[in-house]
Amino acid sequence: MIRTFLSLVAALFVVLTASAQNGFPPQPVPKFLSPAESQKLFQLPEGYSLELVLSEPQIKEPAVAVFDGDGNMYVAEMRTYMQDIDGSGKFNKVSRVSKHMDTNGDGKFNKHTVFIDKLLLPRILLPLDDRLIVGETNTNDLFAYRDTDGDGVADEKKPFYIGGNRGGNLEHQPSGLIWSMDNWLYTTYNAYRLRLDPLTGTVRKEGTGNNGGQWGLTQDNHGKPWYVNAGGERGPLNFQVPIVYGALNTGDQFAPNYRTVYPLVPIPDVQGGNRRFRPKEKTLNHFTATCGQDIFRGDRLPEELRGNLFFGEPVGRLIRRTVIKVDGGVSLLSNPHPQSEFIRTPDAYFRPINAVTAPDGTLYIVDMYRGIIQEGNWVRRGSYLRKVVQQYQLDKAIGRGRIWRLVHKDHKPGPQPKMLQKTPAQLVAHLAHPNGWWRDTAQKLLILKGDKSVGPSLLEKVNNGKTHLERMHALWTLEGLMLADEKTIRKTMADENPHVRAAAIRVSESLFKADNDSLADDIKNMTKDKNGEVVLQALMTAKHLGLEEWQEWLVNAREENESRAVQELASQLSRGGPAPPRPTFSVAERKVLK
Repeated sequence: MIRTFLSLVAALFVVLTASAQNGFPPQPVPKFLSPAESQKLFQLPEGYSLELVLSEPQIKEPAVAVFDGDGNMYVAEMRTYMQDIDGSGKFNKVSRVSKHMDTNGDGKFNKHTVFIDKLLLPRILLPLDDRLIVGETNTNDLFAYRDTDGDGVADEKKPFYIGGNRGGNLEHQPSGLIWSMDNWLYTTYNAYRLRLDPLTGTVRKEGTGNNGGQWGLTQDNHGKPWYVNAGGERGPLNFQVPIVYGALNTGDQFAPNYRTVYPLVPIPDVQGGNRRFRPKEKTLNHFTATCGQDIFRGDRLPEELRGNLFFGEPVGRLIRRTVIKVDGGVSLLSNPHPQSEFIRTPDAYFRPINAVTAPDGTLYIVDMYRGIIQEGNWVRRGSYLRKVVQQYQLDKAIGRGRIWRLVHKDHKPGPQPKMLQKTPAQLVAHLAHPNGWWRDTAQKLLILKGDKSVGPSLLEKVNNGKTHLERMHALWTLEGLMLADEKTIRKTMADENPHVRAAAIRVSESLFKADNDSLADDIKNMTKDKNGEVVLQALMTAKHLGLEEWQEWLVNAREENESRAVQELASQLSRGGPAPPRPTFSVAERKVLK
């Protein structure tokens, strides 16, 4: 007992001495909490709570979670991420991707395997069919892994896309590979997108605008990718239109003080230093590490959350919920919790770095649960952040990790999917599912199977689907199977829903790229649509395809359509060339003049 007491005194002396040497007063070291202890501290709106899905020792340093068509969860574990204050050994190949299975359908993962071992900080995961695409740090190469004998461990590895080496800080490298509704694959950082040809296995590349995204990527119900920036302290950015058409923004797309945050943890471990925390409370005052976003598209949480944007602010130990309001085709973002956050906690080690809509219709949150959340470049000797890390001994908090499920008292999580063995005809039915994850996965699997016999069923859904989302997914599935002909596209351009009409315009791009320009006049006619978002899409497509008269169409559209989509977003399409003159008369006055 005396020896133990003396050891504690000696350890305390070391802490106090180190704090004194750094010029900081000694501070109590935050206590590690068990998952059960941590769970009790979360603050959420009435009716909501977080349930534990996984924790250490099954997972350590989790960074990404995704689901295959059977609901199996794959987790990228960055096991060498900042294991000490200098990031020693971070490029050792001891990280992994683990696989977690629910074998009895009770909603709990009860079987765990190491799917891929000895990786270099895996950062990209995308399930295909029975293959998993994986991207590691310091490379743009992507590989497809498969378990051929059913033991839960990958025993096959094949190149998927060879992009070459990539250097630089590991925080500033691509992430978030998603199969978007337009059947292209998008990541952060890279100003290009990829397209898989399932028949040949080849992958082609096409340029996009610079997205500005950092860690994490998601899409909304209409297939628009949403990016979030951390390093620039900006949060969401370049979200007004699909990034393939460029980075278009408006001056008022955020509510006042949108970037102000309201944490509970009084530890100023922010790379920005004194200007980024409240002096008295020592809490983060502004976005500085926003990441891991998800547009919630599930069906097992209250309606108020559907279509909302969620992302983590791990330095603030909180989850920001964002309501998206569309005003004339312009997306406006706001925090619906004044002076507060959707999820926050006083637990110093809660580090939410990813979120994902799950097959069960809820929202999963990846919590790295650790001390240091910044890469070694930001905690160098002599830096402000290094002193704070040492002061609170944050460098000692390693080797843990949790995944949480957001639930609500009035809703029950949905059943486990079993899509991998479904026939194409069975998969078509899932295009009408209320959970966006199911629709996305069914579309992807149908295209990967390449069975064109489902064409008539898809066409029936395009023409008579009960919801516009069902019709959109059916149309894009036809496009992915190369069955979207000009007759189908032309008819869909007359759909009652503007989002379906805009999707039809986008689908027409595939015909043009296959040397079929029969829809050029139709695109011109769509620039006269009454809906500004449809007009904007027609103009973006015309520019993207290089149609010669697109700038003239833009001038005419701005004379006829006063929506914000046309006046504020479409006008930016001429950047780099002569800008069309902005009309100075109202629509009614212009009609008189004509």
